Amino acid sequence: MVCSGTNLKTMNTLKIALQKSGRLSEKSIRLLLDCGIGLSNGTKSLKAKSDNFPLEILFLRDDDIPQYVAEGVAHLGIVGSNVVTEKGISLPQLLQLGFAKCRLSLAIPKEENYEGIGFFQNKKIATSYPRILKEYLQQKQIECDIEEISGSVEIATSIGLAHAVCDIVSTGSTLLQNGLKEVHSIYQSEAVLVSTPSLPAAEQVLANELLFRIKAVLAARQNKYILLNTPNKSIDPICQLLPGMKSPTILPLAQPGWSSLHSVVPENDFWPVISALKDLGAEGILVTSIEKMIA
Repeated sequence: MVCSGTNLKTMNTLKIALQKSGRLSEKSIRLLLDCGIGLSNGTKSLKAKSDNFPLEILFLRDDDIPQYVAEGVAHLGIVGSNVVTEKGISLPQLLQLGFAKCRLSLAIPKEENYEGIGFFQNKKIATSYPRILKEYLQQKQIECDIEEISGSVEIATSIGLAHAVCDIVSTGSTLLQNGLKEVHSIYQSEAVLVSTPSLPAAEQVLANELLFRIKAVLAARQNKYILLNTPNKSIDPICQLLPGMKSPTILPLAQPGWSSLHSVVPENDFWPVISALKDLGAEGILVTSIEKMIA
């Protein structure tokens, strides 16, 4: 338990809580490193300090992160939105981070016939997320018996504990391995950056700086820098396809009638237009990653 009397107001070090192990932990550490934040004593202990930014990292169980942040033991936390919602703790959400995406889904034995959410009426469902499940089923006016278990949810039907399960799904392979099929998604989750409700002024300044860096890194991950050569007659239609942050950069080439066009393009938007670019005469198309992107 966290002592509710903890007072961090006199401290000028920003504290952030991360999952101590697992995929979310690895991606969170990668995010901080990409933000230029070095870790002087690695990530093997329960605490780590940055050697070039006033930041201390607390490595915790993901289920404990919302409480630590809510009580001010940590100023910030990176955690799955599903964990925050399940805990029922109200925390300011500063940013959706775009990784560790998953869903909370209902699954039943693969041999069962599923015709809709009414299947679960008066059934027993095993889950580690009783709050989210209960609220969802109440909205759907479905009454059922919720069996709360802390782990190995996917075996609940095979051992006769429940008729169905409600569990976190990324690829669905674990469900298939246990003779289950996903039939209904009830919650979409991803990693989020949350804050303690009353962040001290000095730490707020540091949090703003960290948030600025994170946004720059996330923007870079979502965009690509594109360079291409184009006939001058195609500049206008190509600009319509690749508008850039404000507008593309256009530089004349030594060859008359040709220019080099530089732009920043969301990666998801690039592939659908590649054929159109070639049809307009674009040549020598180069696409490269962006390390940081500041709007």
